[in-house]
Amino acid sequence: MASFKGKFFALVMRNRHLLKGKLKPEVITQESSIIEMRANIHKSAMKMARKTSGVNVTPANYTGLYAEWLTPDGAPDDKMILYFHGGGFVSGNAEDHRNIVSKFVRRISVKALVFDYRLAPEHPFPAAMNDSVEIYKWLLEKGYAPEHIFFAGDSAGAGLQFSCLLKLKELGIALPKAVIAMSPCVDMTISGESHATRLEEDPCTPIGSTETWLGYYVGDGDPKDPLMSPVFADLSGLPPMMIQVGDHETLLSDSLTLAKNAEKAGVDVTLHVWDEMFHCFPLLSPMFKEALLAMDEINDFIWKHIKA
Repeated sequence: MASFKGKFFALVMRNRHLLKGKLKPEVITQESSIIEMRANIHKSAMKMARKTSGVNVTPANYTGLYAEWLTPDGAPDDKMILYFHGGGFVSGNAEDHRNIVSKFVRRISVKALVFDYRLAPEHPFPAAMNDSVEIYKWLLEKGYAPEHIFFAGDSAGAGLQFSCLLKLKELGIALPKAVIAMSPCVDMTISGESHATRLEEDPCTPIGSTETWLGYYVGDGDPKDPLMSPVFADLSGLPPMMIQVGDHETLLSDSLTLAKNAEKAGVDVTLHVWDEMFHCFPLLSPMFKEALLAMDEINDFIWKHIKA
């Protein structure tokens, strides 16, 4: 059973429309303004953008899209996390994720590179995947060893990192040490049963958002393309992965199917389905018990593989 604080945060998420002065929850359609949504997300993120003590923010000298280093005090120089931000493939960037990822790396004590990637609908698949591959190749050129690189991401970003891994495998490029996925979105066909069974319980996913945003990301492509929807891919040879997901989110089936397929392919998988938890809840650590415990699990997972 979820803690009182965990349930309280879920309640706040479910009724966040009231905090905006709206009587009914938002419904997302193709008529909804992506530009306005991005601006609102950025505005909200900037309100919370207080500098996290003990974490240094430095723009990267990457010549592609914008990227920045988040380096906690005392972090090792040669080990790092490539962080894939969420946002439904249509929003989000390094700047508006700075606050939550700074808290993430401060707890983990490993620096992270957070990067922008091109967004749909202006840039549907495979633009974001290609951007991810290019910045990983840049890290290798900078001298970071694959066995000292971890992938981590939330939501759409958590799904994108698997697309990146599969493309790297296809290209014969050495893969990172391990992968951390929080509520990954990995099935563009939206075929998982939880999209129906968890619809009323999910406090975070606006009605219509999955169909609209993933439709933008798919564009004219095939939603069953394994690089776009990793649940349809041959996952053999991928590095160890940790998947964390809430039992009360529509993307639950994505995580369950991905974990099942990865295990069948011989991948070392750690899956934790958290009772009554919601989308990407670990990023709210240390605000309530479940988020704190989930982040402790991530920390233990990373350092287990660092020391291996």
